Amino acid sequence: MTTKPEENSKSPVPEAPGCNTASKDAILQVRGLRKWYPVNKAVTFFGRDIIGKTDLLKAVDDVSFDVAIGETFGLVGESGCGKTTTGKLILQLEKPNAGNIFFEGEDVSKLSSAGMRNYRSSVQAVFQDPWASLNPRMRVNEIVGEPLSIVTTMTKEQIRKKVGELLEEVGLNEYQANFFPHEFSGGQRQRIGIARALALNPKLIILDEPVSALDVSIRAQIMNLLVDLQDEHNLAYILIAHNLATVRYMCHATAVMYLGVIQEMGETEELFNNPQHIYTNALMSAALPSHPDIDRDEIVLPGEVVSPINPPPGDVFQSRSPLDVDPKHKYASTRPPLVQVGKKDHWVVDTPWSIAPENMKVKLEAR
Repeated sequence: MTTKPEENSKSPVPEAPGCNTASKDAILQVRGLRKWYPVNKAVTFFGRDIIGKTDLLKAVDDVSFDVAIGETFGLVGESGCGKTTTGKLILQLEKPNAGNIFFEGEDVSKLSSAGMRNYRSSVQAVFQDPWASLNPRMRVNEIVGEPLSIVTTMTKEQIRKKVGELLEEVGLNEYQANFFPHEFSGGQRQRIGIARALALNPKLIILDEPVSALDVSIRAQIMNLLVDLQDEHNLAYILIAHNLATVRYMCHATAVMYLGVIQEMGETEELFNNPQHIYTNALMSAALPSHPDIDRDEIVLPGEVVSPINPPPGDVFQSRSPLDVDPKHKYASTRPPLVQVGKKDHWVVDTPWSIAPENMKVKLEAR
């Protein structure tokens, strides 16, 4: 089922560092996305704070990136860096304070109600916990078939047949549609979640830590399944993850986030082979090596993780850098931009205290 969005939703996509606006194969383009949550709200009188002050939790702060058709874009970083909030904004589960999301060239904020229904069908999600994301009171046939019963005009028999096909596509059996979620293992439950996400033939799926809650022995199976489905249906993915091995295996391009800001972004292999930012190198140094005999020095960043409530006005990484920070430098008080380094499509926040010297650069083993 397709619907035509409003005519005025078509508008030029703004340029942004690290984003190829000339590319015709970008299905999703995020520009200047921002989500700030007010906390400790003050008592105001005629627009002025008279008791206390209103602080802002800057979960996502001026984020821009492109997702190409049939490819996977990865978002990595510590917990609380804004990865999941970015996913929620794209899914329209949260509304941004600023910025735009363009899907197939259409500004999502300007879509009609019919266009928004089409957008929600085209953008689906697979969540981290395969148990919490499934209703324990519903059978698999109802769980996977619910989107079809809501959006389409298919009969119950057609839905039942479609659910069986979806289950077989993700490696389950058709007869298992009569089971409840508790009758499946964790990996099988995640396959059910993937089948539900595929039900409406989406073009983009947001994968929020899709394998982190699974046994190590099952993770590779689910990752291989997702890659196979991507090839078969020409799907685009946004992968939100902590595990760098998962990101390196699945992603074509990757962005590293810290305190709601992208610190480094580029083609995945270029990023892993030549990490520039100290934070990127620190993340890679903390990752488990592929073999227990491999010895790798860990980069320990000084200080504590900064609160996203009113972070530093300039470079948000400055308080964690092991290098000396000049408080009079312009980037100590002004947000530094992403600049291109080395090969094409490799961008980084370049300040005197953010670029890793040679003795801090991590050399990861080849894939």
